[in-house]
Amino acid sequence: MGKPDADGPELPDLPPEWGRVVVPDDASALTAEAEQIRRELRRTPRHAVPRPAARPPFALPMLVLLVAVLATLAGLAAVTWPRPDRFTPEPTPAPHASPAELAGRPLPALDLVDPGQSPVPLRALVPAMIILVDGCPCPQDVATAAALAPAGVTVVTVAGARPVRATPPAGATVRPLADPAGGLRAFLHLPARPGATTALLVDRSGVLVKVVPEIRSAEDYRADLARLAA
Repeated sequence: MGKPDADGPELPDLPPEWGRVVVPDDASALTAEAEQIRRELRRTPRHAVPRPAARPPFALPMLVLLVAVLATLAGLAAVTWPRPDRFTPEPTPAPHASPAELAGRPLPALDLVDPGQSPVPLRALVPAMIILVDGCPCPQDVATAAALAPAGVTVVTVAGARPVRATPPAGATVRPLADPAGGLRAFLHLPARPGATTALLVDRSGVLVKVVPEIRSAEDYRADLARLAA
């Protein structure tokens, strides 16, 4: 049997708005009230627990991309940034030998071709005066050289693609050959000039005695040509 708490001398005073509070002797008498309170608590929404703000879905890929771009830029800067390296000057090409410096050198071992396209070793024709007619046939220059050549000295004309036949004076011989590969011009480092001929005088040992870059008259080679037969 419960006692009225508000009026009982054993309990502290309670707020008057609570009304008359009765404490039952048996706790099971409060079962209905407890069940009602549980139902009310279940209907009351729970307070949401604050959660940390979620990361944007593209945050990690963007971070990886940013790191990759920064690494690439750093690599490019390291490669292209000027460095105080020692300057290494480019080697200066050696100047080509002048015609006068070619004197005393051996004639290169070249095989030229005759009118029948058969190979002819150039060294097999020494002593010889070799006239390059790839810039000009100049038959008068060839005829003059053939007339002045002593016995035993061969006058050889060397054209570009095909041998150029010349009509030598009576009793003189001219050997027409061609140098399609341009090996003789490459050795001399003298390009062909239109209207001009170049002459090489070679002794019987195959050594260049004189190089005439451009024949102007017989006096350019007369004395040396006479000595080739010695």
